[in-house]
Amino acid sequence: MASNNKTSNNKNRIKLLYEMMKIREVEKTIAEKYPEGKMRCPVHLSIGQEAIAVGVCNNLKKKDQILSAHRSHAHYLAKGGNLNSMIAELYGKITGCAMGKGGSMHLIDQSAGMLAAVPIVGSTLPISVGVAWSNKLKKNNNLVVVFFGDGATEEGVFQESLDFASLHNLKILFICENNLYSVYSNIKKRQNPDRKIAKIAKTLGVNSKFSFGNDVENVYNYTKKALDYIKKNNNPYLLEFSTYRMVEHCGPFDDDHLGYRDIKEIKYWKNKCPIKIYQNKLLREKLISSVKITKFEDEIQKKIISSFKFADKSIFPSKKFLKKNIYA
Repeated sequence: MASNNKTSNNKNRIKLLYEMMKIREVEKTIAEKYPEGKMRCPVHLSIGQEAIAVGVCNNLKKKDQILSAHRSHAHYLAKGGNLNSMIAELYGKITGCAMGKGGSMHLIDQSAGMLAAVPIVGSTLPISVGVAWSNKLKKNNNLVVVFFGDGATEEGVFQESLDFASLHNLKILFICENNLYSVYSNIKKRQNPDRKIAKIAKTLGVNSKFSFGNDVENVYNYTKKALDYIKKNNNPYLLEFSTYRMVEHCGPFDDDHLGYRDIKEIKYWKNKCPIKIYQNKLLREKLISSVKITKFEDEIQKKIISSFKFADKSIFPSKKFLKKNIYA
């Protein structure tokens, strides 16, 4: 029995690597193809932040629900979203997960448990709390996870949402992806050094932890503990993970020439690439080989090429869809 558990665990660890590699290559291809002008929306890429999405979502069941903000590709794919549907959505095609009407910042796919991505900073927080409240009223056991950045914690709705979740004992996990920046502004210029996001949560009755977000196993294990706590106590939990985006805030390019990020800081975080860290770890443990990694890369590339061809060949939605699925 112990041997079977170990085998299962090793398969899961390899899966974590594969999913991070897939997300990275998908977003790199989006960046390469974006200048062609076929993607009908702005894109916010998660290159450098893949470990959080993968580590969190690999703890979730299909019925569990996630919500995201403007940087949502990684969350969608990690939750089991369809790659063809996502790329088609970026192309504004009818085969997209939101019928081509949402684009990168409005990914939604209820079949994957991706309930919403909303670009207005902090806006997904009260929506996610509302979903968790609905689950409680319906007496189902669905878990809700909401992803947001450090900038969202500066909105009043952050504290209001945590307070409501705590007051009503809601089964919700708040995931703060702290990549140190809100567009061009470092967190040091926006928040007092004594202001700690995880500590704010505790003052509102929400248990919390801060940890390193570029180690996928670390993220996975902290998430598992948090979800176990939520299930046992019927109380919310907040996890804040440190991470770093490697390209510009919005768009496919490198903007380090603007000088708003220190060169030493950029170099430090490039050395903390979650995929390199994990590949090296699994190679050292002989759990994977360089040949296997190359096979993964080839397999992922084939899927990506196929998805972009699918999007290119798909048609745009007709006018009759303009007012469909609008509820207010």
